Amino acid sequence: MSNNSAGSTGVAGGGVQSVDRAVAVLEILAEHGEFGVSEVASAMDVHKSTAFRLLGALEAHGMVEQDGERGKYRLGFGIVRLAGAVTGRIAVTRYGRKICDRLAQELGETMNIAVLEAHCVINLDQVRGPAAIAAQNWVGRQTPLHSTSNGKVLLAHLSPGLRHELIAEAGLPRTTPRTLTSEEELERALAEVRERGYALTLEEYEEGLNAIAAPVRSADGETVAALTASGPAYRFTEQRMHEIAPALMAGADRISLRLSSAG
Repeated sequence: MSNNSAGSTGVAGGGVQSVDRAVAVLEILAEHGEFGVSEVASAMDVHKSTAFRLLGALEAHGMVEQDGERGKYRLGFGIVRLAGAVTGRIAVTRYGRKICDRLAQELGETMNIAVLEAHCVINLDQVRGPAAIAAQNWVGRQTPLHSTSNGKVLLAHLSPGLRHELIAEAGLPRTTPRTLTSEEELERALAEVRERGYALTLEEYEEGLNAIAAPVRSADGETVAALTASGPAYRFTEQRMHEIAPALMAGADRISLRLSSAG
């Protein structure tokens, strides 16, 4: 502990180190339940003043809270708020996996579950159908909102203001000749999504790839994810996608029901 001057600086002066130390405080409290300032400082091998500042900053954001009588700190409900966002995503994949398995076999195409991530879509889970030969692995990949079926579903159910903000931030880049690149065109397509209950993309993100998506909703009716079926355009035609839409929407509704029941 001979030289802790860097650790006593604020976020502006030692940002990365400050973040590392704040995370360390959270991990210590998660392990021990409750600790005083001196105990946190000792566990981190920092000055007591440094531990006090870190705890104060975390307390201001609700990440830790203090027992006034004993002066001990513990994790705060701000952690629960952050964990809830991750838990919701884990729940979607947990409750959706069996339904994806069944639909992949029934429809013969690749099934995905995706959620909104900043100004794009991130795919959380994937099940390949028996006909999905050499299907790409989309898990963990970020894809555009405007040119994918799951992105259209997620966009369609946002407020107009937030939708416009995301489109302005991400832009509408063209990746194939069929990509929608004007906001007016996209808004018309999203109105159709809301009207019929599902979204289609016809080689808009990748040539030779078609997809259909339906919304997965939370207990309060908010669209939290999209259930998608995708396949090669020569086989998974627009007509075929309209034919399987009821099965896809029923699957998305079953995931929604499980989420609501769990909540």
